[in-house]
Amino acid sequence: MKPVIAIVGRPNVGKSTLFNRLIGRRSALVDPTPGVTRDRREGDAMLGKLRFTAVDTAGLEEVTGSELESEMQLQTRRAIEDADAALLVFDARAGVTPLDRHFADMMRKSRSPVILVANKCEARAADAGRLEAYELGLGEPVAIASEHGIGMPDLEDAIVEALADFDWDAGDLDRYAGPEPSEDEIEDGEEEVYHGPLQLAIVGRPNVGKSTLVNKLLGDERVITGPEAGITRDAISIEWTWQGTPIKLIDTAGMRRKARIDKKVEKLSVGDTLEAIRFAHVVVLVIDATMMPEKQDLVIARHIINEGRAIVIAVNKWDVVEDGTAALKLMYDRMEISLPQIRGVPVVTLSALTARGIHKLLPAVLSVYEIWNRRVPTGPLNRWLGLAVERHPPPIFHGRRIRIRYMTQSKSRPPTFVVFTSQPKGMPDSYTRYLINGIREQFDFPGVPIRINLRGQKNPFAPGGDGT
Repeated sequence: MKPVIAIVGRPNVGKSTLFNRLIGRRSALVDPTPGVTRDRREGDAMLGKLRFTAVDTAGLEEVTGSELESEMQLQTRRAIEDADAALLVFDARAGVTPLDRHFADMMRKSRSPVILVANKCEARAADAGRLEAYELGLGEPVAIASEHGIGMPDLEDAIVEALADFDWDAGDLDRYAGPEPSEDEIEDGEEEVYHGPLQLAIVGRPNVGKSTLVNKLLGDERVITGPEAGITRDAISIEWTWQGTPIKLIDTAGMRRKARIDKKVEKLSVGDTLEAIRFAHVVVLVIDATMMPEKQDLVIARHIINEGRAIVIAVNKWDVVEDGTAALKLMYDRMEISLPQIRGVPVVTLSALTARGIHKLLPAVLSVYEIWNRRVPTGPLNRWLGLAVERHPPPIFHGRRIRIRYMTQSKSRPPTFVVFTSQPKGMPDSYTRYLINGIREQFDFPGVPIRINLRGQKNPFAPGGDGT
């Protein structure tokens, strides 16, 4: 197993910047505003030959009595307790502050080794602060500048020395589960097979119960929750296994309408959520049962569909709904009008607070994931196509009826089909929707987006064709 290394320190010393540097991408939100990071965030880190799990944490600060700040400190302390080592980061340009000294005293009591890291050492102005850090009694500070990548080899040596008894294994890097290739990248030939965990994102408007649902699924207070909206800022990914299925569960920040977003940090949070949707396989859209579904819920659902992700709708706070039949009818009516492209989407009613109905969510997720990965053999697909065209022929374009010659499924994730036709530009959207609805009904593709790409055939007698 890879070691776990927590990155800790007071607010605004560059912990998230160092975390992003170690995992090799901009994952954690970075902003000059103190306290941007709230939940602990994990990522697969690489430093030279070392492979380990890095944990970004909320800034250590003296708790002022706020329940939110208390929860943030609890998450940070749990990260320290679970880690094999900790990087205590301070701002060398600002020097050692009383808060740095206070938490250095706390870190000395940790059972795990602590590495003192002097960040922002790209200029001589940081020399005095770096030398001052010797008085903390945690050994020689490692001078780095995480924003510019300065001092990373020295940090690597310090980690190896601190974890001298650890059996390092610099084996293969974990396969990165990025977004699915586009239709232009995979239209013919073999499709790449994915062997990683199921990427499951939990999204929705603010304060609909996303983080409470995540904690209930995990059976642990893994992310911070509270009555106020907007507590979650980063998209927090958590490795998890449910009944033998490996899952990467991603809790995201709430998405409000663009017109209501005025703070930079919230814009960054929404961008993080959109990226989580793009990388996900299945997205659970959480809706508040007491006000469902609002326009913003439908906007989020359309974005999920446009990204080609499988979708499950979780209707939360179901325990306070008085007339469930009327509430569900209202939701289905609005979805039928606004989201006809995902007919048959699974809907799970539950209460994240009381765990009522929560056992139905993961089976629905795995079912729609299987559908999202499904492939249809070419033979049955074209036999159905012949019947569909005979029942409802394509329209006439420029005086000639459009001919459909052949159809094949080019990829799954989402199910994507290529239709070879005589006049691709003349095919109306209504006929494409007719084919999509027929495929969905005939081959059982409920609740997932289906894409059709139209392709013509080269004229062998045209210049550059295949004629002789």
